[in-house]
Amino acid sequence: MEHPKFAVYVLYSLKDNQFYIGFTSNFKRRMEEHEQGRSKSTSCRRPFICVFVEYYFSKKDAMRREEYFKTSAGKRVLRLMLTESLLELGKTLNRQ
Repeated sequence: MEHPKFAVYVLYSLKDNQFYIGFTSNFKRRMEEHEQGRSKSTSCRRPFICVFVEYYFSKKDAMRREEYFKTSAGKRVLRLMLTESLLELGKTLNRQ
């Protein structure tokens, strides 16, 4: 069985408490790049926690979803979708 190849992901910056929204065809490699600071757009905002991933068979669908999440409305939807997760994340970080 074929698996979806394209991923839209949301990282949460522990430095600035903001989302980073991205798209990739190789999720594992891309996460390693973010973690190691090899991504110019995120290196100064590390560390990150991946809070959301969606997979698609179609590159076009994934890119459309990434574009949407980058809009104001998309970011509001993400915050609503992830309300409990972000609260749990905050509790976990406060315990450390």
